Amino acid sequence: MIEILYNPTLKKNFDEIIIKNTAFVALSHQKVPKDAALSILFTDDEQIRSLNHEYRGFDSPTDVLSFDVHEPDPETGSLYLGDIVVSVPYAAKQATQNGHPLEAEIQLLVIHGVLHLLGHDHEKSEEKNIMWAAQAEVLAQLGLSKIKITES
Repeated sequence: MIEILYNPTLKKNFDEIIIKNTAFVALSHQKVPKDAALSILFTDDEQIRSLNHEYRGFDSPTDVLSFDVHEPDPETGSLYLGDIVVSVPYAAKQATQNGHPLEAEIQLLVIHGVLHLLGHDHEKSEEKNIMWAAQAEVLAQLGLSKIKITES
């Protein structure tokens, strides 16, 4: 199950079918069981800045954060992977800079967040190459192979 939440300050909601499908394709690509669950929160720069400061020590907004849990859901028994938080204003800025639609940037950030929940990282060059390749493969499966993957 994929739960999608919105910070009440946002005026923009996304097509939840597209967002959930994006996450499902990323999970499938990584061979995660179909009953695994996660949540995605779409928020503003202020909330993500606060979370980035509290959990990572960076007092600035960012595009996406992932908080892995990897525990069984007490109600269903399925694996709860964790939470993804996406800043919509930050994503909008990146979409403009990279010349693609906001929804495509949101899809890229959901993929990126899922991969982080699954242990991927991009701190070291070798890890980054693996993660960027996985992102590109998932984007291609979604018909978004022209989306430019950049690092903010």
